[in-house]
Amino acid sequence: MAGDRPLPAPIRASKIILVGDSTTAVQGGWGPRFCGDHVTSFAACINLARGGRSTYNYRAEGSWSLVESEMRAPGYAATWVLIQFGHNDQPGKPGRSTDLQHEFPDNLQRYVQEVRAAGAVPVLLTPLTRRQFADGRLIDDLAPWADAIRRVARELDVPLVDLHARSRALVQAMGPVMAMTLAQAPASQPQVAAALSGTTVDAAAAAPGAGAAAQNALIEPMGQAKRAFDYTHLGDDGAAVFATVVAEELAHTVPPMRPLLLP
Repeated sequence: MAGDRPLPAPIRASKIILVGDSTTAVQGGWGPRFCGDHVTSFAACINLARGGRSTYNYRAEGSWSLVESEMRAPGYAATWVLIQFGHNDQPGKPGRSTDLQHEFPDNLQRYVQEVRAAGAVPVLLTPLTRRQFADGRLIDDLAPWADAIRRVARELDVPLVDLHARSRALVQAMGPVMAMTLAQAPASQPQVAAALSGTTVDAAAAAPGAGAAAQNALIEPMGQAKRAFDYTHLGDDGAAVFATVVAEELAHTVPPMRPLLLP
């Protein structure tokens, strides 16, 4: 009889919220494989990242309001908010770009403060590297934004997942040809031929200067990432690689999350 059954122990479920741009989002980012492969059933994993968003327009359009509602939902033992921006904060993206010296770090600090005010735990992530090469070397156009995030993390004592450093080391080790397998679609023959020379097709546009901004604005649109080859977005294999990196880093930098993470 039901009355003879012992009372079950109450579940103590947690929540993980992903915030960011297309490199975290459902299509084109590592987020789906992270939630699907690396989080136990004792945590709800909600991906609220959206393509083309920066620290500015993610809030301005109302996406942050959705995050605030999720953070304040009752019944969860703990809530973590993983925040990764940078790609769309770069210059050359009207309606998205932010000032690196002031607006970008100020926006991050405000996010951190509001996460804490909601009773949740913020985790900052440096941006996933792009995969453009020149003469066999990975172009590091996101380094200043990664540095700014590291500074905010230090100043506010926020856990940091240095995805930029980990992804750069991994992609550099793969080289320009193997790194193409991380993309959403196969590369074209001219793209493969260029990579074999050590310099990707878009390397000239990715070099410092106005050309880089224009090129990146084209391949990182405001909306959903297109299922096409580029040097930014991730296919299923790429998502699996970097979701594993994020899970490994979280287990190291945020010990209370370890019971919720799968290798």
